[in-house]
Amino acid sequence: MNCWILFIFTTLAECLTIKRAAHSCPELCSCSFSTLGAEVECSQESLRHFSVDGLTSNTTRLSILSTNLSSITAHHLSAVPLLKSLQLYHTNLTSLPADLLKDVPHLNSLDLTGNRLLHLPPNVFNHYTLRSLVLKNNLIEEADAEWFSDNSSLTWLDLSGNLLSGISTTLLHKLPNLENLDLSDNYLQDLQPDVLTNLHQLESLNLAGNKLISLKSNTFIHNLKLSQLFLQENRLQELHATLLKGLHHLELLLLNQNQLQNLPQGLLDEKKSSFRVILTGNPWVCDDKIEYLWKWLTAHPQNVFFLEGVTCAGPGALKQQPVFSLSDTDGLSWVKN
Repeated sequence: MNCWILFIFTTLAECLTIKRAAHSCPELCSCSFSTLGAEVECSQESLRHFSVDGLTSNTTRLSILSTNLSSITAHHLSAVPLLKSLQLYHTNLTSLPADLLKDVPHLNSLDLTGNRLLHLPPNVFNHYTLRSLVLKNNLIEEADAEWFSDNSSLTWLDLSGNLLSGISTTLLHKLPNLENLDLSDNYLQDLQPDVLTNLHQLESLNLAGNKLISLKSNTFIHNLKLSQLFLQENRLQELHATLLKGLHHLELLLLNQNQLQNLPQGLLDEKKSSFRVILTGNPWVCDDKIEYLWKWLTAHPQNVFFLEGVTCAGPGALKQQPVFSLSDTDGLSWVKN
């Protein structure tokens, strides 16, 4: 009988130890636990060196936010082999080891927003399960094709808020599964003719906040699934009439804050009823060349956000007048009430 009692107490003690270990949490972090695994968040500014002590092996989400972490290694991540999401947000990372992800075979989301990353080693994102990669607000001057393997599984890539002056065709040809590409708030001045040709699955493209002056007529000819296109806050002076040809799924187009004076005949034709566009902040010249835009606005007012903000920059007598409100009394012969 005593043996059985000893056995029961020993078993209970072992179970309690296992349970405590399963629910342990690293210092300076908070943890939540469920049957699906643990989620760990570390957001203390005093965190400078990450410790795996207390990190449970069934952790599926690890977030290190607004700390003074200076480095993270593959050894750290080897303690969490079931990790699916890793967020290293606003830390002080300046580099990453090439083998960082080698021991997290289930990782599908990596967010490195707000660090000081400049140069990254080859193959650092050569990880077949990775679907989402965010490199927003770093110091990256060149996105290197060598970061990725051929036919990467990546569907979401965010390179916004960096120092990119160009984007290579070789890089994007390695990412044929991309559905969302964000290159906003960089220094892009033009796009190579074939840079987007391999992105047949692309649904959202953000080029806002760059220095684009023009786009070639066939820029989006291979991106027929595009539903969102962000071109605002560039320096676009004119658009080709066929720029949006074939984009039958396009639902949102932002052209605000550019240098457009008119739109070419047919640019916005054949768009679906759910299509929406923003056109404010352009110096629209209300002469004979504005006819197409005027006709489209008067026929599709429900498709335009901030319709009354689409105003004439000239001639002088028409300055600040909403384009859709032009009439034959304004001296435009093609306007009929």
